[in-house]
Amino acid sequence: MSGYDILLTGGTVVDGTGAGVYPADLAISNGRIAAVGRLGDDVPARTVMDVTGRLVMPGFVDSHVHADTVLVRPDVQEAMLRQGITSVVLGQDGLSFAPSSAATAAYVGRYFAAVDGPPPPELAEGCTVAGLLSYYDRRTPINVAYLVPLGTVRHEVLGPDDHDAGPARMPEMVRLVEQAIEEGAVGVSTGLEYVPGIFADFDELAALCRVAAAAGVPYVSHLRSYDGGTAPGMLEARELGRATGVPIHVSHLRGRSEPLLAHLEDCAADGVDATFDAYPHIYGNTILAMKALPARIQAGGVDATMRRLADPRVRAELQAEWFPRIEAEVATAILGNVAGEKFRWAEGATLAQACEKSKLSFADLLCEMLLDSDLAVGVIIPAPGGDESDMREMIRDDRHLGCSDAIYLGGHPHPRGWGAFARFLGHHTRDLGDWTWSQAAWHLAGHPARRFQLADRGRLVEGGVADIVVVDPETVADRATYDDPRQLADGVRDVLVAGEIVLARGELTGATPGRALRRGEPGR
Repeated sequence: MSGYDILLTGGTVVDGTGAGVYPADLAISNGRIAAVGRLGDDVPARTVMDVTGRLVMPGFVDSHVHADTVLVRPDVQEAMLRQGITSVVLGQDGLSFAPSSAATAAYVGRYFAAVDGPPPPELAEGCTVAGLLSYYDRRTPINVAYLVPLGTVRHEVLGPDDHDAGPARMPEMVRLVEQAIEEGAVGVSTGLEYVPGIFADFDELAALCRVAAAAGVPYVSHLRSYDGGTAPGMLEARELGRATGVPIHVSHLRGRSEPLLAHLEDCAADGVDATFDAYPHIYGNTILAMKALPARIQAGGVDATMRRLADPRVRAELQAEWFPRIEAEVATAILGNVAGEKFRWAEGATLAQACEKSKLSFADLLCEMLLDSDLAVGVIIPAPGGDESDMREMIRDDRHLGCSDAIYLGGHPHPRGWGAFARFLGHHTRDLGDWTWSQAAWHLAGHPARRFQLADRGRLVEGGVADIVVVDPETVADRATYDDPRQLADGVRDVLVAGEIVLARGELTGATPGRALRRGEPGR
């Protein structure tokens, strides 16, 4: 034989199947795993990597991340790869850039500016899911899978207002979802606290979930409500699973573990295939408008919301009837991303601290900041109930998939984008023992690859695509903190995607073998 392309020698393989951990060499040819085992000392290979003392694991899949615009940035790629993330699932929370017209892409870019930012120029005039996936293909070192965002679909057909789809418009929405799945989407997503997804009723969701069920892909939902662990939105998701047969997957499920796990058991009892993702942090991250404004104020899009916030009568009504109900909860939010110049100084402060420094009331600061930023304000917020013990109980559950829910925008972002997966490995696996190394590979690679049908990925087996991360089990750790969120993780210095080295000795190589992972296609 002419030899292998790359040979990793002396390491300990953790294969992502949930099986044990075992010493083995791993050989790669033509982007795929050619052999795993004791291959001997004289195996020919163009490149030999000595990984003695380290774990050889399948590339990790971030099941929920907001990188739709920023994935092309080298600093974001570095932050991901330094944690071993080789694939991401985009199109989260019901809002992204396909399928869309120019008007819908512009709406998403503006409404979700503090989460995803504006659409890339190549997608700004609108695009299909096929076009979006082609945009990502081989553009970065990271693989991309995509969910059909049902809020985007709703806006494309009904706009940003509280309209009922009804029998006249529902077929158009169904057609868009069918086409998107045919073009390679691996599921559908909702953001039922965001506009316009918040206006979707059960019948609308059920009609679109039937399309997903027919294709065998999951319904991925940012629930309508989480509420401290009782998660009443889970009841809606469970009923959608029962009514349509769609597999359900709950986004960033957090709160008190006992009622949340009971909901999942109820799903199982009803024959509903239910999974969830969660990140290893107590604080979350979202847009201020969603947390601080009632849905009726947000109806009609950003311009309509801005007009209402500028109207003294509306603001007086909010001051009297709405803000007193939410101030105690929202005032503790940390300002992570403030787009407007007038209040950008407040990034890193809580809303309460910003009120004190600015000498403005809570209502006036909130309205003025949103107006000055065109609503593009992101906040870091405490999770709805529960503490670290609840979070640890949730991630130990076999139905859990690893995620970061990272948002990479703003002057003071949440640290999870730079450290969530390293924290899973260092803090929760090595230090606390919440997982074994074998379980870590399953939660972070094998399980999400299986759930989203990422063919030939998530496992280190002969014939599989060679997405591989080399982990130092003694040093892997997250360094990012709420005070200093952009610190790169330690312990992952070598990463391969499709058999190409994309991170070498902790540095980006410049290789861009990341592929669009289309539903039903063999791994490439």
